[in-house]
Amino acid sequence: MRRPLLALCTALALLTTAACGDSSEPSPAQSGGAAQPDKVNAGVIAILDVAPIYLGKEKGFFSKRNIDLTLTTAQGGAAIAPAVLSGQYQFGFSNAISLLLAKSQNAPLKVVCNGVNSTGAAEDFAGLYVKPDSPVQSPKDLVGKTVAANTLKNIVDTSVRASVKKDGGDPSQVKFTELPFPEQLAALQAGRVDAIFLVEPFQSAAVAAGMRKIASSYVDAAPNLTVAMYFTSAKLAGENPDLVARFTEAMKESLAYADAHGDEVRDVIGTYTKIEEPVRAKMTLPKWPAEINRASIDALADAAVTDGLLTAKPDVAGLLP
Repeated sequence: MRRPLLALCTALALLTTAACGDSSEPSPAQSGGAAQPDKVNAGVIAILDVAPIYLGKEKGFFSKRNIDLTLTTAQGGAAIAPAVLSGQYQFGFSNAISLLLAKSQNAPLKVVCNGVNSTGAAEDFAGLYVKPDSPVQSPKDLVGKTVAANTLKNIVDTSVRASVKKDGGDPSQVKFTELPFPEQLAALQAGRVDAIFLVEPFQSAAVAAGMRKIASSYVDAAPNLTVAMYFTSAKLAGENPDLVARFTEAMKESLAYADAHGDEVRDVIGTYTKIEEPVRAKMTLPKWPAEINRASIDALADAAVTDGLLTAKPDVAGLLP
């Protein structure tokens, strides 16, 4: 298991007791009902998936619910989850597999609302790519081959294996190597890997370079897959349910607005990433339904057990709202 995941599990174990303990003074975000807005810090990743929360802040969906929202970017869920448990962040964003792994470690986390979904169609915001002259014609041909993933033993492994299984191949015989998204295209072109799994805007770059798509793996993992969600600590959920309810309402309004206003989504992405406008204009956007696709989370949990990421299926119902 990769080092960031080990670090996450260690941090979760150390923080579980602290997160469940009493605090002598409530944090500013736990003072629901106060005249002053509740100051809320949410941990996010600077990717297009989180565009709705930036758009919702810009549109005043949080401020009208008496929330003064600060968005803090982190490298990934391995940093966000411990920060939420410690109270540094009141809410966080993470992919579904990471949250299921955390739940399996008995981390006191609670999902509050949806984050981002696959389009559910062949034209998705993520995909599995090979070189145009590759002998790999479909996912089953990846048996014995190596696929680049931005992180190991996580949602990419699970999704790619779903594509291989759906195509009639043995998913256990696919190899994965860890490479950041920005490095994957060059690795594929140089022949260091046989396939790459990319999300936007890196997917658009691969298409522009002539790479051939062989699967929309998020689509293969589950229909209309919920890829990621927003969560909080069980401590905050128990101590300040009013704040959690207001944040959830604001997020649901933000998700619905983003889903219906693609042009504004493309604009707001430019405020927190370095993605240039011509690239943003061509990107395939995900879906942002207000509600979690619970069946897809259940399917991911089953797949994580089958793939050996988890030894037993975690309490999915206890994780979701």
